Amino acid sequence: MRTIRLNEQTRKDIIKDLLKRSPTQYTEYEETVKEIINDVRDNSDEALFRLTEKFDGFALNKDNIRVTEDEIESAYASLDPELIGVMERACANIRSYHEKQKLNSWIETSADGTMLGQKITPLEKVGVYVPGGKAAYPSSTLMNIIPAIVAGVERIIMVTPANREGKVNAGTLAAAKIAGVSEIYKLGGAQAIAALAYGTGSVPKVDKIVGPGNIYVALAKKAVYGLVSIDSVAGPSEILVIADDTANPVYVAADLLSQAEHDQLASAILITTSEKLAASVNSEIERFVKELERSEIIKASLDNYGFILIAGDMDEAVLTANEIASEHLELLTADPYGLMTKIRNAGAIFIGEYSSEPLGDYYAGPNHVLPTNGTAKFFSPLGVDAFIKRSSIIAYSKDALFNAADDIIRFANAEGLTAHANSIKVRLKQS
Repeated sequence: MRTIRLNEQTRKDIIKDLLKRSPTQYTEYEETVKEIINDVRDNSDEALFRLTEKFDGFALNKDNIRVTEDEIESAYASLDPELIGVMERACANIRSYHEKQKLNSWIETSADGTMLGQKITPLEKVGVYVPGGKAAYPSSTLMNIIPAIVAGVERIIMVTPANREGKVNAGTLAAAKIAGVSEIYKLGGAQAIAALAYGTGSVPKVDKIVGPGNIYVALAKKAVYGLVSIDSVAGPSEILVIADDTANPVYVAADLLSQAEHDQLASAILITTSEKLAASVNSEIERFVKELERSEIIKASLDNYGFILIAGDMDEAVLTANEIASEHLELLTADPYGLMTKIRNAGAIFIGEYSSEPLGDYYAGPNHVLPTNGTAKFFSPLGVDAFIKRSSIIAYSKDALFNAADDIIRFANAEGLTAHANSIKVRLKQS
């Protein structure tokens, strides 16, 4: 990994470099995605079936598009019972964590006849995209479905691609069963996003689409935003570790590589105040890369977006971490809890040497669908609040309105909106 001493210029250069990974930069794919979306919008199921055969090699039709209960049960039964047990325990942890995020409706009344409140309503229909093939992640199935169920979403429509034989990844189907979803369609790519956004004869239109995917999926979600809501336009995975001379270099190296193996565009960054630790981590990374299965992907990721940054002090380390706003942030220092209080921007914060990033990916409970590409400055992890909407409640008595009437009329007239003012005046005149 490249070792760079931090200063204002190197910090700016690194952030600029990292932002190149955003899906919004890949404009050369947008026209293709637009054509696919318009095809599904205009030609409905016929387009879905044709595009699925073209891209996935599977002859999709109205009779085989939906995964059957038998297919789900067969997939569940085919997996190692111990793996099923792990997924069930992870599901319980994820559900328990997200239950604490639930919001309640509330109403507040005043003696003057004023009643104000907030009504919480779950979304009616949500689409969940789950990748297939080499990028099949049952953990993402759990993470996207469970908060929607906790929120009270009435209908969850899951889409995931099938192979050429029409088979869906067994782990994905088992995770869906464990999470509590059985409405699953054999669809992938931009055409699946279009189907969820517009609805077809076979696939219902939804109110929101969530879930990870490749560049075509990400750009398709971006394209249909506004017609439906989406979770985010997710970029490649990333990890940032802040460590001092108390950190174990073996742990630091292993944790950096846990994200580098995702993708050639994944980012793995260490910020440290210790040159000795920096050198040791580099040595451990070289050793691990020789042993790990996805070494070619790891090498490309580290060559492209892997950095060891030497900070003058912890204040400079924190400043840089807050500007990068990483998806995953690990704190491996002598005082990680004190350091945590200074962090403003991170998708998820992992504190201490026994809280490695994969703990969050699979098991602890907090959602692993996190903001990427610096969007942790203004976005939050996926959670229950992503699947609800708030309605304001306003009820004034006659006396309460009349007490406020002059203020409202003056405000409306100041904006030149005399019809607004008149709506109040007519009630005064007829009293």
